[in-house]
Amino acid sequence: MALAAATLGSSPLVSISVSAARMNSSGLSVSFGARRVPGISVQIHSQRRSMVMAAAARGEEGAVKTFVEEMRATAMRLHTKDQAGEGEKELKGPSLHEQEPNLEAYLRFLVDSKLIFQTLENIVNRAAVPCYAEFRNTGLERSEALKKDLKWFGEQGHTIPEPSALETTYASYLEELSKKDQQAFFCHFYNLYFAQSAGGRMTGKKIAEKILNKKELEFYKWEGTLSELLQNVRKKLNQVASSWTQEEKNHCLEETETAFAYSVDRLRKIFT
Repeated sequence: MALAAATLGSSPLVSISVSAARMNSSGLSVSFGARRVPGISVQIHSQRRSMVMAAAARGEEGAVKTFVEEMRATAMRLHTKDQAGEGEKELKGPSLHEQEPNLEAYLRFLVDSKLIFQTLENIVNRAAVPCYAEFRNTGLERSEALKKDLKWFGEQGHTIPEPSALETTYASYLEELSKKDQQAFFCHFYNLYFAQSAGGRMTGKKIAEKILNKKELEFYKWEGTLSELLQNVRKKLNQVASSWTQEEKNHCLEETETAFAYSVDRLRKIFT
């Protein structure tokens, strides 16, 4: 799926591999290198780092981009064309959209998504870093919507699973970042919420058509005008980033590899 490579190390919770280039039955195989995070070890190759830093320094025509535009451009470099119209990676192997979703696996995906979005909400509500408080009640929150969806599935007689080991590890990683590394945390915050508003909705629609008799889940609905909600969060993110050094901004952009690897693995579960 993207240029991500992630290998789970000695975590007692789970053993999995992650690959951005293509999907396989074993998961995602990702080799980034030096950096260790709970459940996934990631290293940014020097070539990738140079590209990220270059993207941070210039716009499409040499014009200065807002920082959120830089974040988006960095994320697009990890997407294929079937994932996003502006994706830059070549698709290798079948598109996810050509694969058949599995209802039981989709329930696991929803459970894992609820855990991650609830973790983000808890972090901004506690606001261990004062600027996190600016991101309370943005209208993008997803945990309550997912709670309603999972309740509906339960009422239909489906067994609701527990969160997976990898996503539990990811939630802990987000908690750790939020306390020690706000730039990296905001990278995950941005990618999770904005991906759900774009590619997430597309995936949800396709799954509804294939296995839910076109039922639209609450996970893919927002109160208010979504474009306005997103723009409000863009402004807040740009305001926060305005106080960062260029090195801190580059550090935030580099975390995109890790955020993307986790998201790819969670999405892959729908089709296994």
